[in-house]
Formats: sequence, structure tokens, C-alpha cells
Amino acid sequence: MANHKSALKRAMQNEIRRMRNKSTKTSIKKVTKEVRLSLNEDSGEMTLKKLNTAQSLIDKAAKKGVIHKKTAARKISRLSKLAVATAT
Repeated sequence: MANHKSALKRAMQNEIRRMRNKSTKTSIKKVTKEVRLSLNEDSGEMTLKKLNTAQSLIDKAAKKGVIHKKTAARKISRLSKLAVATAT
């Protein structure tokens, strides 16, 4: 465990960031799953709405540094590709 005051502060900051990143990643997984499920069940309009929500969430995570920007682009691309394929 950290002994210096600055090291203790850094440890607390890291823990807070870890928990924030964890919740963001979990919400990305959840919204991605919702989009994939809605491809089979919902109408095309509802799926596009969920897809836009997912894109926004993934882009925000990349902007904050929770996930890499290329990872975000790949996730968005794959979701969009699925949505377009099932819409036609």
C-alpha cells in the first residue's frame, strides 16, 4: 500500500477512474446487446434509434479514453454493418 500522501491520493484517483471505466464498458456491452437483439425483434426505425444511442455512447467512451478510438470505430462499424444487412 502507498505510504506517501501523494501516493495515497493517486491510489484513490486510480480506483475512482477504474470504477468509472468499468461502468462505461458495461453500459457499452449492454447497449450493443440491445442493438443486436432489436435486429431480430423490433422494427427498422427502433433499431436505428438504438444504433444511434450505441454509437453516441461508444464515441463518448473513446473520447474520454475508456476505450481506444480504433476499437470504438470497429464496434460502431460492425453494429452498423449488421443493421444495414438486416434492414435490406
